[in-house]
Amino acid sequence: MKALVIRGGVPVGSRRSRRLPAPGAPRDAFHPNRRNTVEITFTDRELDVMSVLWDLGSASVAEVRDRLADDLAYTTVLTILRTLEEKGYAGHTEAGKAYRYHPLVERQDAGTSVLRRLTRKLFKNSPELLLTHLVSDRGLGDDELRRMQKLLEERLRERGEG
Repeated sequence: MKALVIRGGVPVGSRRSRRLPAPGAPRDAFHPNRRNTVEITFTDRELDVMSVLWDLGSASVAEVRDRLADDLAYTTVLTILRTLEEKGYAGHTEAGKAYRYHPLVERQDAGTSVLRRLTRKLFKNSPELLLTHLVSDRGLGDDELRRMQKLLEERLRERGEG
């Protein structure tokens, strides 16, 4: 039996301890810019499964399995979904005898968290180094570079610096 550790009245490992929104909470209940949010991390397999949930909105284990590039066993996909539930990243509803799983974190919020971690770990916590790496990529076309430039110019205008 797993021991339950409680800190500040909140069970460690519970959704509340990770500051994620409860199912059905308003969209702004989880905001990546707030200091009280925790880093969202996925294994490669978890990210594959979450991508299916984000694309479909909700799915059964079989539907997730059918959408994955790798041929995983049903029980493997079920285990991944249960792990995502334990982490507070996915939830489920009963649909007859089966469960339908749905994401509890938005793709954008997860992307923001992953990008922050990447910036911190690989680019010495410097968004400038990350951007330099992105624009130095020889695979970017002129149109992509212009769109990036336009986004930067818009951001500067928003801040009143442009």
